Amino acid sequence: MPDSPTDRKSGPSALDETTPLLAVSGAGPTLQPNEELAVDTSRHLPSIAEPNGNGNGNQASSQHKHEDDKPLPTAQVFLLCYARVVEPAAFFCIFPFVNQMIRDTGDIDERDVGFYSGLIESMFSFTQMLVMVFWGKAADHFGRKPVLCYSLFGVTIATAIFGLSQTIWQMILFRCVAGAFAGTVVTVRTMITENSTQKTQARAFSFFSFSGNLGIFFGPLIGGGLARPAKEYPNVFGSIQFFKQYPYALPTFATGTISLSAAIICTLFIRETLERKGGPNAKKESPMSTWEILKYPGVGTVLYIYGHICLLGLAYTAVIPVFWFEPVYLGGFGFSPRWISIFLALGGFSQALWLLLIFPPLQHKIGTGGILRASSIAWPIFMLVYPICNLLLKHDLMLAFWIVAITVSMLGSGVAMCYTASQLALNDISPSPATLGTLNALALALASGIRAVTPAAFSSLYAAGVKYQILGGEFIWVIIIIIAITCAIGVRFLPAKAEGRIMKNEDEPA
Repeated sequence: MPDSPTDRKSGPSALDETTPLLAVSGAGPTLQPNEELAVDTSRHLPSIAEPNGNGNGNQASSQHKHEDDKPLPTAQVFLLCYARVVEPAAFFCIFPFVNQMIRDTGDIDERDVGFYSGLIESMFSFTQMLVMVFWGKAADHFGRKPVLCYSLFGVTIATAIFGLSQTIWQMILFRCVAGAFAGTVVTVRTMITENSTQKTQARAFSFFSFSGNLGIFFGPLIGGGLARPAKEYPNVFGSIQFFKQYPYALPTFATGTISLSAAIICTLFIRETLERKGGPNAKKESPMSTWEILKYPGVGTVLYIYGHICLLGLAYTAVIPVFWFEPVYLGGFGFSPRWISIFLALGGFSQALWLLLIFPPLQHKIGTGGILRASSIAWPIFMLVYPICNLLLKHDLMLAFWIVAITVSMLGSGVAMCYTASQLALNDISPSPATLGTLNALALALASGIRAVTPAAFSSLYAAGVKYQILGGEFIWVIIIIIAITCAIGVRFLPAKAEGRIMKNEDEPA
């Protein structure tokens, strides 16, 4: 029998690690592009037709309905989702072994390991933040496919060589190089948008979100399972001198191989979704600047909602593993590592069900705005249950605890739909398809900046709350609940263009 919370109900426990998880996951614009750049009309969302006196509006409307009814190109979407796995896998691969790797360098004080570990993990996201807009503009100018393929090849090399690091500064440098090839995450989102219609975008981005979670799952699994192979698997690797000299090369090589396979597949089989219209004498319009995109009506509001949801999710995922581990008398659940893994698996499985089975029809019924509002109301309730569960444990109400904890883990995972919904809102508010890459890059730069600082900030707040027993160790949940409530307020100002309601054809039943 695995250890239960009551097994660790007494006795102090140190906060020895945090695990920032969960990256956030987009759908299509609705305006026509300029004459220079255009999205292939066989693969993108329909634009809005304005009726006029000669009937052209009705003709355009009929054409757009036909575009809306086009099936999702599943082969293209699944290949892009495979490429999506790369970025979170590369980010989380080093988490299981980075602390030991820092110790093995031999030139770092034992007390400084945590600092350098956090620095190395944060530099990936920080570098992404700096280069994201560059990659977005490149994708809007040169095309989606070349940026995607070049970025994947770059991630392949940078991820693989990290395991060859012999000093702390090499680790920091190689981590920054990996983060610099952030074009994958920008272009995959944009290309999935351009491969879907307003009717199929929810299904497409449920696959997109699920593939991101797969990367989060397999990255640490590869890193923890393949680190120090000569020591862990002496019968297979014990005689190979290379793995004795570079004990962390195998997991980074394995992750790099996944990236390489994605790069080759995308080069051979992915179709470009940004096409040029007209010949060399065609009229060209100047592309919108970054500032013009930010000033476009509704863009600032949607970016704020996107960033707020990102902050909320990262704060939760930074705190929850440590909260589960912390003894009951300090305010946690007192879970053993086995129970932590069980609840992580349960939450991940439930989240997959919500995204794959419930999100697409629900978004079709109530729209993107409806999902965002429902999730923002559920978030504070979801967070409030955790301190209540701790009270149940403190009063030995074990049956009630297990019923509530398991139910909340499964039903509460539904709030993950807000991540995908925020992506759909972001892409719906895009000024035009020609600016879609840049707009996604702006949002991802914001998310990368938040991801660079949030885990350390919130795990520190949690540690302070536990150390000084502020509100019985539950101080962190007060902060997260306040953030969730302010998110619910922000969602009330979602622009109408980003509501994402599906317009029914005349021949469809109401």
